[in-house]
Amino acid sequence: MGIKGLMKLLADNAPSGMKEQKFESYFGRKIAIDASMSIYQFLIVVGRSGTEMLTNEAGETTSHLVGMFSRTIRLLEAGIKPVYVFDGKPPDLKKQELAKRYSRREDATDDLAKATESGNKEDIEKFSKRTVKVTPQHNDDCKKLLRLMGVPTVEVYAVASEDMDSLTFGAPKFLRHLMDPSSKKIPVMEFDISKVLEGLELSMDQFIDLCILCGCDYCDSIRGIGPQTALKLVRQHGSMESVLENINKERYQIPDDWPYEEARRLFKEPLVVTDDEQTELKWAAPDEEGLVNFLVKENGFNIDRVTKAIEKIKTAKNKSSQGRLESFFKPVSTSAPVKRKGTKCVLVSPSHVTKFKTLSLRSRPGVLGRLIFPSLELGSNYSVPLSRHETAHTTEKGAANKKSKAGGSKKKK
Repeated sequence: MGIKGLMKLLADNAPSGMKEQKFESYFGRKIAIDASMSIYQFLIVVGRSGTEMLTNEAGETTSHLVGMFSRTIRLLEAGIKPVYVFDGKPPDLKKQELAKRYSRREDATDDLAKATESGNKEDIEKFSKRTVKVTPQHNDDCKKLLRLMGVPTVEVYAVASEDMDSLTFGAPKFLRHLMDPSSKKIPVMEFDISKVLEGLELSMDQFIDLCILCGCDYCDSIRGIGPQTALKLVRQHGSMESVLENINKERYQIPDDWPYEEARRLFKEPLVVTDDEQTELKWAAPDEEGLVNFLVKENGFNIDRVTKAIEKIKTAKNKSSQGRLESFFKPVSTSAPVKRKGTKCVLVSPSHVTKFKTLSLRSRPGVLGRLIFPSLELGSNYSVPLSRHETAHTTEKGAANKKSKAGGSKKKK
């Protein structure tokens, strides 16, 4: 869920903190992606019609694998280096929210049965999607797939999710719609936390209190206080404690034992991976035999399409050493007086030049702020696919725009 109403609140009060970007503008960037959110989207969209979904011959769902495989290849071909972050054990504060979600799925299951009995196709479509849940098996399948595609761990430039609480956790840059299908042609929405805070005229601590007042996954909101009222109260009183002390308690009923302090602590001090726990970064080639065995033999994917997809992954890896334009330059300080203000920039020498005329540059990390994320188990490591390299003689630019179509074609009810 994230933070209730935060998207509109930022659009109204801190528009400078968000901007639309083209998908291709993130070439060379390392982006952390909410894996569970992506898998959920694949399960409700890829090959699904009513209660039917893509399966292999054993009747096991493959929609998540089809979506993860094709979407990851699209990212790779665009030169994006995704880091899929999987949910681990949820904090105790989220148990109440998870219980509510479970209850809503149970209600949706009952409504789906009624809709199926009456033959109402519109309700069948609506309620069947509400019964979808990402399972540990779905996560394990996608982790195995990404590992076979050859993915290491790394720091990132931004985090991509649909949950707005990524900003509350302190992501310097946050992206929405990065994982939308290309057919939607929706631009990526980028949020910059520093500009968000500037636009809202809040400190980071005050922004966290604002998000808690708006309503988050870790504690109930105060009935009657929406995003605009929450912003007004935080601006006026400066902190949650002062808000609660001065709020009109006859108009706003504060829940008993309201755990806002625990929620605040969770946003400020989440479980993280320390530098000592980071594994060595190793760029690996895709495991061709492993991918064929897992996708074709175990899950019924089309062998020709998988083979073509593997070639796309290999092509993306072979283009991996080209960096972003700004990585070709670095500021150089000088003690000699200069006539013009500012730093002096010089072209960085390439790390190595081959015997051919093609110039190869080693890209520099484009990290604007260090992100330490809760794990591949919200405490484990993240996986990123291979980076991109293009030579000066590249002519097959159109190949990157072709869609990868792979997966079982059978459906089950």
